[in-house]
Amino acid sequence: MKTAIYGAGSLGTVLGAYLAKSGMQVDLITRNKDHVDAMNKDGAHIIGTVDFTVPVHALTPDEITEKYELIILMTKQLDNKNVLTKLLPNMTDDCIVCTMQNGLPELSVSEVVGEDRTMGCSVAWGATLHGHGVSELTSEPDSMSFGLGRMNGKKDDKLMQVKEILEKMCTVEVEDNFMGVRWSKLLINSAFSGMSAVMGGTFGDAAERKDSRVCCQAIIKECIDVARASGIKIEPVQGKDIVKLLDYNGNGIKKKISNFLIPICIKKHRLLKASMLQDLEKGRKCEVDAINGVVCAYGRKFGVKTPYNDKVCEIVHGIEDGKYTYSFDNVKLFEGLNK
Repeated sequence: MKTAIYGAGSLGTVLGAYLAKSGMQVDLITRNKDHVDAMNKDGAHIIGTVDFTVPVHALTPDEITEKYELIILMTKQLDNKNVLTKLLPNMTDDCIVCTMQNGLPELSVSEVVGEDRTMGCSVAWGATLHGHGVSELTSEPDSMSFGLGRMNGKKDDKLMQVKEILEKMCTVEVEDNFMGVRWSKLLINSAFSGMSAVMGGTFGDAAERKDSRVCCQAIIKECIDVARASGIKIEPVQGKDIVKLLDYNGNGIKKKISNFLIPICIKKHRLLKASMLQDLEKGRKCEVDAINGVVCAYGRKFGVKTPYNDKVCEIVHGIEDGKYTYSFDNVKLFEGLNK
């Protein structure tokens, strides 16, 4: 399949490098001209838990001339409709758009290209961009995986083709209950990406500090309660039933065990810094409304209170507006929510 990664930032650069390393031809597309120039000149350099450099073909959106059979969408989903509408002339009639964005992006993608041409993929690994042409893989290679599927759970030849491509990087699980997988990822991102952005720290910082861990635990519990109320079964993550491990339903002993398990559950991803925080550091708007905000919206729809997710949205928007700065001190702003 003629393939493009549209939005070759931190994660897209790593994925593109792995695909290129396997011998596959793939176009890495990003608006960051300096990043494009550096990759074309010196290759994509992946550091962190691995270290390799591989030649890649990178270009900016205005340089696209090809028609693609597969577009792996890795941009922020703030403007999916406009982005995909502009890309339509560069799609074959049966082009698949596989979104690896955070939150629940399949709905907006399918509105442009149709549900039959939409696939979703949850990403269970992290990366941080380190200058032009360099991206840091912040997850251990043996802990990386993708969860691939369609909105209706359908399995077909196209899905298997995309699976084969992604397996050039790491394990790919084809999911029957893909939206349940999306909620698994949403739960993790709401807690750890949300608190990473609030605190200006890593997933490990959020999980290991006692005060912020309480917030992570409450965010996770809200996600579980909202998903349950909306009839969504949250799927296991890499074989671990996170609902069974972390839900407690008023049981004090289970709540203590849940709190104790949180840093263990996130240990292999402890160095990951949320893409939301990376955006805030660069003075950009971030995707908090597509992550924590989705939990809040579903909570309102199904009558479940989400004070901790609400507070994350409030603080992150406050950082965007200059009212706050990302800081460990922001954890104090959650005090009193349990009362």
